[in-house]
Amino acid sequence: MTEAPPPLRGYARLRDPRLNKGTAFTEAERRAYGLEGLLPPAVTNIELQVARRHAEIANLDDDLQKYLVLTDLQARNETLFYAVLMSDPATYMPLVYTPTVGEACQKFAHIYREARGMYLPITARGRIRDVLGNWPQRDVRFIVVTDGERILGLGDLGAGGMGIPIGKLALYTACAGVPPQYCLPVVLDVGTNNAALLDDPLYLGLRQNRVRGAEYMEFVDEFVDAVQALYPKCCIQWEDFANHNAIPILARYRDKVCTFNDDIQGTAAVALAGILAAERITGMKITDQRLLFLGGGSAGTGIAELISQAMAREGMDIAEARRRNALFDINGLIVSSRTDLADFQKPFALDRPPVAHFVEAIKALRPTAIIGVSAVPKLFTHEVVAAMAEINRRPIIFPYSNPTSRSECSAEEAYRWSDGRAIFASGSPFPPVEIGGRHFVPGQGNNVYIFPAVGMAVFATEAARVTEDMFVVAARAVAEQVSDTDLATGLIYPPQSRILEASLYVAERVAACIFDQGLARVKRPADIAELIRARAYRPVYPE
Repeated sequence: MTEAPPPLRGYARLRDPRLNKGTAFTEAERRAYGLEGLLPPAVTNIELQVARRHAEIANLDDDLQKYLVLTDLQARNETLFYAVLMSDPATYMPLVYTPTVGEACQKFAHIYREARGMYLPITARGRIRDVLGNWPQRDVRFIVVTDGERILGLGDLGAGGMGIPIGKLALYTACAGVPPQYCLPVVLDVGTNNAALLDDPLYLGLRQNRVRGAEYMEFVDEFVDAVQALYPKCCIQWEDFANHNAIPILARYRDKVCTFNDDIQGTAAVALAGILAAERITGMKITDQRLLFLGGGSAGTGIAELISQAMAREGMDIAEARRRNALFDINGLIVSSRTDLADFQKPFALDRPPVAHFVEAIKALRPTAIIGVSAVPKLFTHEVVAAMAEINRRPIIFPYSNPTSRSECSAEEAYRWSDGRAIFASGSPFPPVEIGGRHFVPGQGNNVYIFPAVGMAVFATEAARVTEDMFVVAARAVAEQVSDTDLATGLIYPPQSRILEASLYVAERVAACIFDQGLARVKRPADIAELIRARAYRPVYPE
């Protein structure tokens, strides 16, 4: 039998983020681990440590500086990092993810501090399994991976896209309790077409234009094969790939390995959750809805397809359901006479004359909801919102593009231009709005309500696949948790202050779906909720 290695002592222990307790080491632990003299003499508990970090971050004016303080803490003391995040998720989620992570990715090469995650360059083709095997953890259950080509609405940020997988995985833990030791952020570096990055002497990625075509896909194949060989229980989440790669990659692997694309499926589920919650305000069923999407890419078609599937589950013919989900892109309304349509857009092409202007499409189609996934700011103009308000008693306005700088409109604009009648949710957070003596709390249709909970369900059940049914179940479980009080203030998602409880509830429902579909690799327990809670991480120092 192999003997366990001796426990880390002294500075080695203080520099291990999973073992470090900082000033919370007891006097006995300081003696046992050779820490006496290496720390100030006072012993403080984790609650005081959290309060110290709260005060430090509150005194900073710049969100990027707050992001850096938090990432430094994550690298130094992982338990305390998650204790801070989970103590006030509504405050800290926008700092570790959208919108702040967008700026962090743009400036990644200039704020880089410490290695985190795995960078797999295409120059290492033929050796990806060996390179990936350098990761120190032997049991990886989640990989969030990007190639950096379409980071949020900011475009090609190359290796700087690493901020996205790091941030997403932090939310897996903080919002749904997935233990962080099972998580691995990855960048597939195939180059960048961003000339400013290639000219930047500090840029940290490959200095070459992006590889395309067969060579690119062979590289992705090698990565997936390496993951399966090294981490057979791992779920791969694809993140921020451009449309021309995102959709084919998902189609290529979804029935072969445990995988999903959050931009397509997670975004779709959170949008469906918003529509389902809005039913309680409008009194309309899902089959009564008519939706118009501003943006016809992978996000728009993903939302449209999941909502169509939800309509079909209520008895509507799937073809009719798809006709109720219209898409509008840079070339106008997606209609069957157009010759520029991608295959994934064709199921939603309407058999009607072309329409070149979004407002005209609203007047022609009379949608109950508009959903923005264009990554172009301010396209939901006064005229657009007014047109929706004219044909709907309670118009549904969802500008989902991230970060905040790319939102199709602000919460205040939607409420003001609709005389306070809009049912609003956005991709990035907006502050509360006061209009005519009424107080509105804008909802944030953030994927954080979906992907961490799905991840927790996959982790607890060791699911072999991720299916569309799981996202429909997740959406319904999110919508079920919105209270009448929330709805009265305009909030159509559960408050982020209780995201952990909300996510564990969603995870329980998704786990039941996984068991029902026969996709679990563990035995079904008598109490699924207990299974989920027993597997959930809590930020408590190890004994």
